[in-house]
Amino acid sequence: MAAGGQLTPLLDWLDQHTAGAPPVLGERARHFVTSVAADPSCAAALASAATAALDTVARQPEGRAAALDLLAADALITLALLAQSEADPSRLHEFATRILHAEIARA
Repeated sequence: MAAGGQLTPLLDWLDQHTAGAPPVLGERARHFVTSVAADPSCAAALASAATAALDTVARQPEGRAAALDLLAADALITLALLAQSEADPSRLHEFATRILHAEIARA
């Protein structure tokens, strides 16, 4: 579980960037962010949260809950890429490649 003090800036960033999303999707994304270990990088924390969402879908791949979790995973990985592009656009390709290779290795 992530530490509260380290999470506050990340959750503020997440809330700002999901303000226009359906509330249930924003809440589910927030759930996954708060369920993963804190990471000093906003982008890495969001990518970890996306992985957690995908893990949840893999365990229960059917029904509305799985669909919502899959949408949350998609939103979180997109937000991870956005956060990386805001923090250091020159490393976006490297970051995206690292995420892709990590997911391939998990498969």
